[in-house]
Parts: sequence; structure tokens; C-alpha cells
Amino acid sequence: MTRVRLSVAERRGELLRAAVEQIEARGVAAVRIADVASALGVSNALVLYHFSTKERLVAAAFRHAAEGDLAHLRKLLGRRTPALRRLRSAVRWYAPTGQAKGWRLWIEGWAAALREPALREVTQDLDRQWKAAITEVIAEGVAAGEFHCPDPHGTALRLTALLDGLAVQLTSYADAVPRARAQEWVEELLTRELGLRPARSTGP
Repeated sequence: MTRVRLSVAERRGELLRAAVEQIEARGVAAVRIADVASALGVSNALVLYHFSTKERLVAAAFRHAAEGDLAHLRKLLGRRTPALRRLRSAVRWYAPTGQAKGWRLWIEGWAAALREPALREVTQDLDRQWKAAITEVIAEGVAAGEFHCPDPHGTALRLTALLDGLAVQLTSYADAVPRARAQEWVEELLTRELGLRPARSTGP
């Protein structure tokens, strides 16, 4: 069967999707150019033509995987609703108990970024974009008088640090933290950081 000729953009997208799948299956350290090529039935040379090295392919694959989630985050935060509602909606989605990106992929990326400068540059840039988006909606809530927060950037950093840490625990260790308890911790942090009134306890 004749293989359909793809445009450069389409071919790169196909290669990046295959690379993400291979990284998720094998890990960053173990994945090879040959694995990506084999998954698509193309030559190693074709993969190298588009990305030149494994390191560049991996870095581009991580950026590709994050683009959809970043777009969804901005969509959630751009709604015409109160800032607190948008923030909580984004946190529920981003949390390891939500529907955001595959956490195994990102834990792999964080570990590999310690030794791979190209990947570290990408993950740092993506991290800055996430924090900037969260900082912006918190600042909007402060300006609208919805809550009080003297340091929106610091709150965004602490919030994402908690979510990322919980993701490592919930992904790496079965039942390390009950999911309901993890959600409670996130809500407690929001309540404290934003000066909100604590939810009434339903216990005795």
C-alpha cells in the first residue's frame, strides 16, 4: 500500500506523537530514534532529518505534549466567570486526580531534564507559562475584591509545587495519599493563601 505523502508540519506532528508514546512506554533514557521510526514504519534518517538528535526530538515531544494542556488551561482561565471559580476549575483539572496531562510523562521529563539541557530549557519554559497563567487569575481575583492575596506569584508557586508533589506521590506509589485527602490539602492551601472562609466541617 502506498504511503500518503505528508507535509512537513504533518510529518513533524506524526513523529512527535509517536515520540510521546514511546517515551511514555520506555522512558526518556531508554527510548531511541529507532523506536520512533519503527513505530511509524519510517527510516531513522527521516526522524533525524526533522530533529537532528534524540535530545531535540525528546524536547520537542515534551513541548508538543504540553501545548494542548496549556491551551485548555488558558481556556478555563479565560471564561467570563469569577476568578475564584476559574482558579478552582483549573486546579481540579490540573491536579493529579483530574484530567490533565499524563503525569508519568512529566515525571520522566523532570528527571531527564537534570542531565539534558535542551529538555531542561523546555520544561522550565512550560513551568513558567503554567505559573504565569495561575498568577494572572489570582491577581484578577484580588483586583476584583474576591479574595485577599498579597503575593499572587508566590501563591501560584506554592500551589503548583503542592500539585506537582502530590502527582509524584500518587503516580509513583500506589495508595501513598488517598485521593480525597489530596483534594482536601489543595483546598486547604487555597483557603489559607487567598484568605477565604474555611468550609464548614461535616464531621462530628
